[in-house]
Amino acid sequence: MHKPVTDLVTFGETMALFAARRTGPLRFARDFDLGLGGAESNVAIGVARLGHSVTWVGKVGADEFGDLIRATLAGEGVDVRAIPDPGAPTGLMIKGRRTADLIDVRYYRKGSAGSRLSAADLDPELIRSARVLHVSAITPALSESAREAVRHAIVEARAAGVLVSLDVNFRRALWTPEEAGAWLRETVGDVDVLFATEAEGRLIADVDGPDELAKALAALGPRHVLVKFGAKGAMELSEGVVWRAEPYRVTEVDSVGAGDAFAAGWLADWLAGAEPAERLSTACAAGAFAVTSQGDWESLPRRADLSLLRRPADGVNR
Repeated sequence: MHKPVTDLVTFGETMALFAARRTGPLRFARDFDLGLGGAESNVAIGVARLGHSVTWVGKVGADEFGDLIRATLAGEGVDVRAIPDPGAPTGLMIKGRRTADLIDVRYYRKGSAGSRLSAADLDPELIRSARVLHVSAITPALSESAREAVRHAIVEARAAGVLVSLDVNFRRALWTPEEAGAWLRETVGDVDVLFATEAEGRLIADVDGPDELAKALAALGPRHVLVKFGAKGAMELSEGVVWRAEPYRVTEVDSVGAGDAFAAGWLADWLAGAEPAERLSTACAAGAFAVTSQGDWESLPRRADLSLLRRPADGVNR
């Protein structure tokens, strides 16, 4: 057995994120908070906070936003392999709150540095020496070169016996359900862990009912299928056994990033050797923490935080 250089390696596009402070149409917003967001970097931060070594790879513009991404991820303990691209800008994500209950997310990423990621940007030895490769179906929707990068990484990981994790993370703004479904059906047989909501799972297997859907997805190849029900909890089908977890009750402020947090919690506990019930509970707890404040990743928990959800009845931790 090789000694892993990193517990988990992931790659994809991370964008500068402008979040409007005022509720209402974006055209009336005057003040924004500047941060960053990206599904794979959200997972990287979540796994790092839960005690594991993580490497994130991606292209960023040779600009202030690229510098922000590098500095922020490094500050969260992530090994950052950010490749500057002087020929393209860092992508942007604009997030507004149209009403108190409706978040409006808009992407400006066509032709961005992150979309120009290619297989040549990935270090095969880094992938082969990791314990987990985590990818999302966002990356292959960005460009042909990014799609090839995902395929290349999965092939390298499988050849080395590295666990391959895939989060469907369907983004209608990037490709159609038909395009996403075709790619997912081609790919899912080569992954070990699959994360999906019920709607996302049906892009791959048009089956009704969560149990039947999980079984249909597992039949395609993944050893671990995680189906997320949002505020209603989640289920895991592993090695033919079904596990369920009830949700943690929290006050939702911003739901963006909850799925990434769920994946981070599950993967961190898998790396720690936790049993299915425990890792599913940690995944749900991480997802719950993620929605409790503004931002895609800022509320992701550390190990010591997990017990806070079992707080006293009066909500005061004395």
